[in-house]
Amino acid sequence: MSADFRSDNVAGIAPELLAAIAAANSGTASAYGDDEWTAGLTARFRTVFERDVAAFPLATGTAANALALSAITPSWGIIYCHQHAHIVSDECGAPEFFTGGARLMPLPGEGGKLTPAVLRDAIAATAPHGAHNMQPGAVSMSQTTEVGCIYTPAEVRALADVAHGASMKLHMDGARLANAVAALKGSAADITWRAGVDILSFGATKNGALAAEAVVCFDADAAATFAFRRKRAGQLFSKMRFVSAQLDAYLKDGLWLRNAGRANASAARLAAGIGALPGAALLAPVQANEVFARLPVGVIAGLAERGFRFHPWDHALGPGSIRLVTAFNTRDEEVDALLAAARFFAAVGRR
Repeated sequence: MSADFRSDNVAGIAPELLAAIAAANSGTASAYGDDEWTAGLTARFRTVFERDVAAFPLATGTAANALALSAITPSWGIIYCHQHAHIVSDECGAPEFFTGGARLMPLPGEGGKLTPAVLRDAIAATAPHGAHNMQPGAVSMSQTTEVGCIYTPAEVRALADVAHGASMKLHMDGARLANAVAALKGSAADITWRAGVDILSFGATKNGALAAEAVVCFDADAAATFAFRRKRAGQLFSKMRFVSAQLDAYLKDGLWLRNAGRANASAARLAAGIGALPGAALLAPVQANEVFARLPVGVIAGLAERGFRFHPWDHALGPGSIRLVTAFNTRDEEVDALLAAARFFAAVGRR
């Protein structure tokens, strides 16, 4: 048996969401979001976040991040973020484009996390010459981080306090927010708006959806212009019901957290096995559904020969580093098969 651990993006559609698409396909519905699914979705988000929100369905995480940042950042603004943030390394300049020229300022931090001290120092060093310099614009953080670590509510609040103290808004890239909420066993509200987040990129695609994301605005000013930004970006779909139906089913009865919990449990099982493997090392705490590890070269080659798929991570974590990602439908047998193969090749390499 082989298995694909390259990303949670490689997984299929959760059966419940596929059924929701099929159900929405019966009959006709008004276009461009003027349908019953989209109308009901706002109420669903309000229940999940325990307050009034404005929610805007769209298709991709890149669009969600770029448009969310455009709603809170002037074109002359600086967006402070982690040096390995998705908006830095994987979005082809979309945040800069949709903000009209804002600049990303990548900052260091262990575990992919921003820290208040580093953020505060970076803000203090910005714009010493007034109008000659770009100005502090926004702060963007990833939950979970790019190495699978989770910010606690207190850590989110500390960043929000720094951002708000400098008259900036805080954006959260929540592509894997479900994994964080499931791991913390708290509420979505506690690690978002209650901790000071102003605008959220709410991910679903990595956790079982088909091209279904949303931007959730906790800040009224950001919400006021977002409908126009979404339309100009080509993200207002004529058949919006098929996106909204997925998100509604995703949030209904806690499906999003059950899916994420299964992915997290698979990652924990994988991490425990790798941690016991001779010559292997875990390179970051495994808190959600991503495992970053360093393995002997022979083990990596052997796993690839057996058909196991994963991404090398040498560029960020050094030679012999790989990333393994589990999904809502990862099976224990797949995890155990990889671990058995890894143990075999580790033993061969010692002889």
